[in-house]
Amino acid sequence: MRILLTWLVMLMAAIANGALRDLTYGKLLPALLANQLSCLSGIMLLAAVIYLYAGRWPFSSARQAWLTGSFWMTLTVAFEFLFFHYVAGHSWETLLANYDVMSGHLWPLILLWVWVAPYLFYRFINKRELNDAQDQ
Repeated sequence: MRILLTWLVMLMAAIANGALRDLTYGKLLPALLANQLSCLSGIMLLAAVIYLYAGRWPFSSARQAWLTGSFWMTLTVAFEFLFFHYVAGHSWETLLANYDVMSGHLWPLILLWVWVAPYLFYRFINKRELNDAQDQ
């Protein structure tokens, strides 16, 4: 349940990040550049949420971290396609265009980050705890 609730926090962070883009610098910059900056700030926001989760409820194993990242990535892709197609009315072509890294779209980097970040933070936190234990 904590994993799902954390994904909902991640979703709220992503929505806030998109709103910030649309209400501020997105009006001043070309759309692709605004989208790229938003992807980078989104990765940082998601890093904070995932790090806080991993620190509060550490993953018990690398496998659990990978499974959690896979679950979060799957939820993110499902939400993106289902919500933005059926609720926001975006075409499938528009949604798929966000995956075209060769034309400058960075959305796949967010998905990659959501997938690998739990494992990276699992490793980082475990290494830090191991180093702290050795120092004592």
